[in-house]
Amino acid sequence: MSTTEDAPAVAPAVAAPAIADPAPLGLAAFALTTFLLSAVNAGWAKNTSGLDWLGYALAYGGLCQLLAGMWEFKNKNVFGATAFSTYGGFWIGLAAFTLWAHAPAGTKDVGWILLAFAIFNTYMLIFASQLNIAVFGVFLTLELTEIFLFWGILAGNSTLVKVGGVVGIITALVAWYTSAAGVINGMKGGRQVLPVGGPLFNM
Repeated sequence: MSTTEDAPAVAPAVAAPAIADPAPLGLAAFALTTFLLSAVNAGWAKNTSGLDWLGYALAYGGLCQLLAGMWEFKNKNVFGATAFSTYGGFWIGLAAFTLWAHAPAGTKDVGWILLAFAIFNTYMLIFASQLNIAVFGVFLTLELTEIFLFWGILAGNSTLVKVGGVVGIITALVAWYTSAAGVINGMKGGRQVLPVGGPLFNM
């Protein structure tokens, strides 16, 4: 008897369909919420309640960025998954703290929160140098934003907080550019219509 003829047929493995790159969404969500809160910190939003960022911290910077992080897990992108999930959680947590503790975003509690996230951001900044200049720029400007903000808040120095707000606006603009590059470059099959540069160095 032929064992080959009796063996059951094995269906060829079918690759799972790829999903769209979630990074442009995560970056856009991060950028918009960062812009809204940074405008308040910089003292630019004087004709507003100063709370316009809250809803978007929950729904866009929080939930959408968290979802982008989960989809990055699907893409097996450990850097993107960690970054987007963490900062999605940051925005949800900051909004929840502000709402439930009835505390403004400039209290010393927030200073300690920003210090903790600056520690996280430091090693993500180092690792971002292996991706491309645009992503590195996002983490570099974010690092400076967090440093100025936690320093200013904990020291009770409003000038440093305003500087942190201005640098935060720059962070948002860099993140928006990186998001836009991800959208159009993805639409063009990876061709760099909007340049993002290469890695600064490899470990």
